[in-house]
Amino acid sequence: MIEFETERLRLRQWRTADRQPFAALNADPEVMEYFPKVLDRTESDTLADRIESHISKNGWGLWAAELRTAQEFIGYVGLSSPRPELPFPPGVEIGWRLSKRYWGHGFATEAAQIALRVGFESLELPEIVSFTSVSNLRSRAVMERLGMTESEEFDHPNISPGNSLRRHCLYRLTGQEWMRIVQA
Repeated sequence: MIEFETERLRLRQWRTADRQPFAALNADPEVMEYFPKVLDRTESDTLADRIESHISKNGWGLWAAELRTAQEFIGYVGLSSPRPELPFPPGVEIGWRLSKRYWGHGFATEAAQIALRVGFESLELPEIVSFTSVSNLRSRAVMERLGMTESEEFDHPNISPGNSLRRHCLYRLTGQEWMRIVQA
């Protein structure tokens, strides 16, 4: 199982104690603004189960993120396998979801940079993607700070037609592009 630290964060395996703050994060309308709905506790626990199962199966995934000094759960950052019904080739996605209280401190970018390093240097992935609603400017800014490039727009098949969140943008980063960024 892969775990790692940054200057301020630890990305680690999930613990039972993470469930309650994760449920609070998923129930926050501001955190979930670019998702179809907030999640209740059962839905949040089901998501945590899927995340833990992915990590158990693959050794990597959406790691629990905590502040190193306070050992406080703040959300997740990491790699996942997008659902196959999306209109682009299967691959690995980088994603994050942090409690609102931790926005604006560079935590998502800091942790995602290390997750990219794991993806490209340890797992030797050829490409990592990320996607979000076109209106999610905060996540798009993180993608751009990571060196990812917008590739295309698409309608998310799991979001109803007419929903303002349906239109998504796909960002990509190849292993070769990553090496150029790291060597710069």
